[in-house]
Amino acid sequence: MRESPISATVDFDADGVQHGFLKLPVSHDESAWGAIMIPITVIKRGDGPTALLTGGNHGDEYEGITALMKLANRLTAEEVSGRVIIVPMMNPPAAEAGRRTSPMDKGNLNRSFPGDPDGGPTHQIADYFTRYLVPMCDVALDLHSGGRTLDILPFAAAHRLEDLEHERACMSAALAFGVQTTIMMFELDAAALYDTVVEAQGKTLVTTELGGGGTSTPASIELTERGVRNFLIHTGLLDGELTEPAHRRFVEMPDASCYVQSEHAGLLEMTCALGGHVRKGEVVARIYDMTRTGVEPVDYRAERDGIVLARRFPAKVAMGDTLVVLGEEVATLER
Repeated sequence: MRESPISATVDFDADGVQHGFLKLPVSHDESAWGAIMIPITVIKRGDGPTALLTGGNHGDEYEGITALMKLANRLTAEEVSGRVIIVPMMNPPAAEAGRRTSPMDKGNLNRSFPGDPDGGPTHQIADYFTRYLVPMCDVALDLHSGGRTLDILPFAAAHRLEDLEHERACMSAALAFGVQTTIMMFELDAAALYDTVVEAQGKTLVTTELGGGGTSTPASIELTERGVRNFLIHTGLLDGELTEPAHRRFVEMPDASCYVQSEHAGLLEMTCALGGHVRKGEVVARIYDMTRTGVEPVDYRAERDGIVLARRFPAKVAMGDTLVVLGEEVATLER
């Protein structure tokens, strides 16, 4: 496999604060010898762990992008014991377009790992993270939210892993992030996720979902910023006291039955509230045929008891869309 075509304008080993770019050459109609410029900040002081903080894996998820842009502008080397690598927008073409996927190649970055240096721009970005940035770090925090199509109850999450000590390290960091809800998350298709690459390299990973609807709010930004700072304190990169939530809730997502997905197209009526509780068999959504009147809606029912973790945000629905995501409240996530 050849070297990545991406080059960095920062020195990852130099102390101090550096703002620069990851430069990916791309020739396109508007710029024959152009480049995708991925903003990056490296803040380093002496020896210590390395944290890789990322947002904008999807371009319409703004909580992480905003919080990391602010952190890159404010964090000083004097505050840090080790190294913090901040990439607010992993996929700038998607972020600039306000879309989940890249307009350059229609690539979904979080379904493109481990990537390919000879692929399109999205796969080349994934490859650079897989082979260059992730190996540099000890801990990684990837900030997500629901984007334009989902509204999600804010949570921090880890995954079930074969190595129990690794799993516990990830869950401990997720708890330290300090939001009310912490989840052991089940992914529908984990093979090509960034999370999977990071965990496969033995790194401590926390992923999040921090709102949605293709926007951010003062509350969601405050929550995200506080969580990022908690994460850095937990990993020993910053001094300070963790900010704990007033209440904690532990949620398990055991399997694919947590996802209620549409088999019809039409107009969505939600019958459950984000953060609310539903029982198995309860109607959680209805879909109405928009082509005619006099047709009864199709009821969608919960396949399990649980708390509503996420819901579709737009009211118009296509076949295959996720309508509702459920999780089971548990006393502990330890095993």
